[in-house]
Amino acid sequence: MTRSADPASLDPSNFEAAKVMVQSADPAVRRRVAESPHVRPELLYFLARDAASEVRQAIATNAGTPRQADLMLAKDAEEAVRGALAHKIASLVPDLAADQLSQIERMTVECLETLARDQGTEIRVTLAEALKDLPNAPHAVINTLARDAELQVCGPVLQHSPILTEEDLLDIILSGPVAGALSCIAGRKEVSASVADAIARSDDEAAVTALLGNASAQIREETLDRIIDQAPVHEPWHAPLVRRPKLPARAAARLASFVADNLLKVLQERTDLDPEAVRQVAESVRTRLAKGGTDAARPRGGPVDLWGDEAAGEEKPVERPTDRAARLNKEGKLTEKLLEGSLAEGDRAFVMAGLAELAGVPLGTVDRIVTTHSPRAVTALVWRAGLTMRFARQVQLRLAQIPPKSALNAREGVLYPMTDDEMRWQLEFFGVETK
Repeated sequence: MTRSADPASLDPSNFEAAKVMVQSADPAVRRRVAESPHVRPELLYFLARDAASEVRQAIATNAGTPRQADLMLAKDAEEAVRGALAHKIASLVPDLAADQLSQIERMTVECLETLARDQGTEIRVTLAEALKDLPNAPHAVINTLARDAELQVCGPVLQHSPILTEEDLLDIILSGPVAGALSCIAGRKEVSASVADAIARSDDEAAVTALLGNASAQIREETLDRIIDQAPVHEPWHAPLVRRPKLPARAAARLASFVADNLLKVLQERTDLDPEAVRQVAESVRTRLAKGGTDAARPRGGPVDLWGDEAAGEEKPVERPTDRAARLNKEGKLTEKLLEGSLAEGDRAFVMAGLAELAGVPLGTVDRIVTTHSPRAVTALVWRAGLTMRFARQVQLRLAQIPPKSALNAREGVLYPMTDDEMRWQLEFFGVETK
């Protein structure tokens, strides 16, 4: 082999030819060596320091690259290089031994640990998706990803990883994770009673809704009682509560006293309740009928869905927030001033119901938007409701509890800071049709 040979015509699988090619000034020639599955490891290691990012990216992708070179590339300045490495290394995890890792496998884990802390979100997303349900994924890597500040990174791991222990999950819950993380934990295939209790105490409406809808979640009776105590002002909880498996008699009777008529019918038609639960539900229905609080047993008219409040011997029916919002909107009285006053009084349920009514979106969607604590999504919701940017700022701060430094401000004092198309995109992300 002579140095005068045209490097572009050489075969990189030939060691002598490959040595010539790696010295070429043409990065395309060097990349051919980097991509070859038959190149000696020492040449691949040499090219891991190549000046051309496309060459280093090819080295990161090459399955034959020695792990020492991979460790170097895990700290590469180019995100594309680190991303290519993340895809390759994550694909190796299923083949790692469960214990007694060899030196090569320990280097693989070290690569994963480095990439799990990468500043590039997409790289961490790649790892999370690849490792989320593997039974032999490294615990340290999973723990790092589970505590990530981005929901798209931590969410899949929190919901699916069998590596996370009950202690891990409880610690994450107590640490105040990113918005939406508790809902992911609540949706796990197995949720212990202790984890369920911690979620129930979190005051995260969406997470509790997800917990109640998870038939496999172990919820203690006292925890269920505490949830039902708060349920009258948390409408999203009603349907999953009514359909909750193994519903205790006392819980069933309490639900029958305030859920909407359509859900009361579901409760009455359940065939899995024990005789005592059936008796108590029937008693609650009779009590509601006596108070005029349900039409469940009457064929005429629409659902009333009221629950009583004794005062001076009289029953005063209380409208649900959604019913009140719908009525006031029909009467032309569901104004920004009214919602502003309710917000100031801390009537969170009515403000959310009002936004849902004015924006023409389901209450559950409003709840999801608010609980993400996303300034842009919350602002887009208020825009959709036809209200001012000034009010959108208040909703961000008071309802969504977004820190003042993170909340969006009005443009030129009164205008929305995003274009209409940007706000439509924000809403479409939550499944709201904007056309």
